[in-house]
Amino acid sequence: MKRYVIEREIPGVGSLNRDQLKHVAETSNAALAKLAGKAQWLQSYVVDNKTFCIYLAENENAVHEHARLSGFPATKVTEVKSLVEPMTANS
Repeated sequence: MKRYVIEREIPGVGSLNRDQLKHVAETSNAALAKLAGKAQWLQSYVVDNKTFCIYLAENENAVHEHARLSGFPATKVTEVKSLVEPMTANS
């Protein structure tokens, strides 16, 4: 599985309350279930008018299929090439 960052332009998403975000997560999870393991949602960062979602997926097509099934746009999909973090300095 490859790691992807998905940028979703969703006006007003940063103003959603807890119940609305719960519904968003339920919708996303239902779409993922239909993909039968081809994609996995790890987490999303919500800002004013966008989300930045981290997914594991077989390929970019699986990410776009999730967007279609969920109704959440995949404005930009970027494959992660490598990960650097504080502990990288110690390796």
